[in-house]
Amino acid sequence: MLKKKAFFLDRDGVINESLVEKNKPKAPLDLSQFRIIEGVKESLQILKQKNYLNIIITNQPDVNLGILSKSTVSEMHKIIYEELAIDDIFVCFHNDKDNCFCRKPKPGLVYEAEKKWGIDTDNSFLIGDRWRDIDLASTLGMKSFFIDYNYNEPKPKNYNHKVSSLKEAVGLLD
Repeated sequence: MLKKKAFFLDRDGVINESLVEKNKPKAPLDLSQFRIIEGVKESLQILKQKNYLNIIITNQPDVNLGILSKSTVSEMHKIIYEELAIDDIFVCFHNDKDNCFCRKPKPGLVYEAEKKWGIDTDNSFLIGDRWRDIDLASTLGMKSFFIDYNYNEPKPKNYNHKVSSLKEAVGLLD
């Protein structure tokens, strides 16, 4: 069976706008705060034309912390599925204290997607705006794009390309 190539996408800061407080990113907590970033829809369509699966992998620890409900996350994902060319969404609801295998930078979500979709990670990409995303890509030997919003937090070191958006990343593909 021929394996498929995928574009793994972080959600907050890549697909939709993050809320930024004191130069630190936070996930939107309700639908009124949930806005798709300009250029994302067209970029995802280009990726589909290039035969990539578009797979979101996202940490949503605010659910575990009681700040955000799973139903709100589901509503956000319903919007994504309705408006964007996304094939699947994989979510980790744990926080760091849970020490689970699915919370980025651990590879559980990618392994789950790889198994479900028959993905060849060697010919896939990952894009994210935080060190956890890029560390995950580095661990798996996957090529990565780092969207640098200059957050007040540690920056990743092992990315392949620094970009300003998903649109810019897609423009760099062959």
